[in-house]
Amino acid sequence: MRMAVVSDIHGNRTAFEAVLADLRLTSPDLILHGGDLVASGASPAEIVDRIRDLGWPGVVGNTDEMLWAPQSLTDLANQSPKLQPLLATFQEMATATREALGEERLTWLRGLPRIQVHGSMALVHASPENLWRAPLHSASDAELGSVYAPLGQPVAVYAHIHRSYIRSVSGMTVANTGSVSLSYDGDRRAAYLLLDEDRPTIRRVEYDVDKELEALSSCGLPHSDWVAKILDNGCFQMP
Repeated sequence: MRMAVVSDIHGNRTAFEAVLADLRLTSPDLILHGGDLVASGASPAEIVDRIRDLGWPGVVGNTDEMLWAPQSLTDLANQSPKLQPLLATFQEMATATREALGEERLTWLRGLPRIQVHGSMALVHASPENLWRAPLHSASDAELGSVYAPLGQPVAVYAHIHRSYIRSVSGMTVANTGSVSLSYDGDRRAAYLLLDEDRPTIRRVEYDVDKELEALSSCGLPHSDWVAKILDNGCFQMP
């Protein structure tokens, strides 16, 4: 069986459409999403509607949760004072995205599970116990094992960190999908994960970044200029 995991779309319709075109070429039997579907992008409602039309199963992400549970941002800011400027930015963007989605779409997002298991693969957005914290691509084998071995599957897939990688850890495979939008590894292309009989590969997909930058500039999203810088450079920076 061939599966694909597409994650961290973040409302980027241009990148998402390019990934859909690539999926028609790779032709997986099952496609799942890894959460963080809408926040920080120009087309949140369109992405939710498209995912629902496609019928992809998936998991909830941290920036999905913040839309109906803004208290999660406050709690995180209290735990990590250094992140307060970043989380305040998220809060303003979340308010605009919430209004763009409407209650019915928010209800659908709220219903997404935290874990999906298909065959020998388990999928979470960040880690099994926390939507906001996940090992980095440079994490030790010991850290990866302690976080993902409890899922009890030979293949553990997560997203969240916007940097794709594949590691063999103590008899299991840990893979990160990367991000359809807002890559942090210096490569502006969209990324997703393809699993062919448990053998993972990372797909990178070219898309028209300038077209998405134009959409961001005219969508009215607060701090869209900050999002545009990350999109354009393929690297994270603080607001």
